[in-house]
Amino acid sequence: MSITIAIILGIVGLFFGSFAGASVWRLRARQLRADEKSGEKPSAKEVHEVAKLKRQAVHKDRSVCLHCGHTLQWYDLIPLISWLSLQGKCRYCGKFIGYFEPVIELGVAGVFVVSYLFWPIPLTTWFGEAQLGIWLCAIVGLVILFAYDMKWFLLPNPIVFTLIGLGVVNATLVLVESKFARGQIVSIFSACMVLSGIYYFIYVLSRYQWVGFGDVKLGLALALLLADWKLAALALFLANLVGTIIFLPLMLRGKVKRQSHIPFGPLLITGWFVAGLFGAQVITWYLMMALGV
Repeated sequence: MSITIAIILGIVGLFFGSFAGASVWRLRARQLRADEKSGEKPSAKEVHEVAKLKRQAVHKDRSVCLHCGHTLQWYDLIPLISWLSLQGKCRYCGKFIGYFEPVIELGVAGVFVVSYLFWPIPLTTWFGEAQLGIWLCAIVGLVILFAYDMKWFLLPNPIVFTLIGLGVVNATLVLVESKFARGQIVSIFSACMVLSGIYYFIYVLSRYQWVGFGDVKLGLALALLLADWKLAALALFLANLVGTIIFLPLMLRGKVKRQSHIPFGPLLITGWFVAGLFGAQVITWYLMMALGV
């Protein structure tokens, strides 16, 4: 039964991955259109991107080929299958469309399956099922933010605010399940201080240079989705650990400068994902090691 559900979730994840990939480009098109209206001129690197994404804007958010501008039909948008059948090329102009779409589709599908297989809360109660549902919905939004921040160093507000709303729903469910226990209220508040408050302090202390306010808002969403200060602290530690492992060697080799813009969003999301699924085991293992048990 669990294998069947995992397969179904994998298929569902492919479709949500397709939605996430399309949403990334639509959000970018809207952002560039808003920048143009405000009089902000694109950089030299963005000129070609603006020309391509304007095609997306004029089609009223219909999916189009970014090379020829042709509106894509439903049979062009079947997750993974369409890309494979066309060998990654546009059906209408024949140009290669890249690996972004299949990677994000497979990514969401894989994350859906892993989340189900390693979900830490028993799925025999309404509470466990509801939290898994919220988690999977949050995954879609977080994948959009992950990709967008990696590409353009920005966390779009519509997605972040949606995730904060999901976090509020999740935190409310946790409080209801605990019958509004004082300890749980303190834990949720402390989680917000750990994942959002610390980044806000850094944001103000650095005069808005070291981190962006988007990271502060994302931290709030992730804290509410975890609803546990220990998991939030672990997520923050893992985010910084992953960042150090990735960027320190690049800095030593001179490929990344101290002034370089580093996307913190993907690091926070990675830390959140690991902490949410495996946090209890990691914390137990650490305490056993620390106590010498």
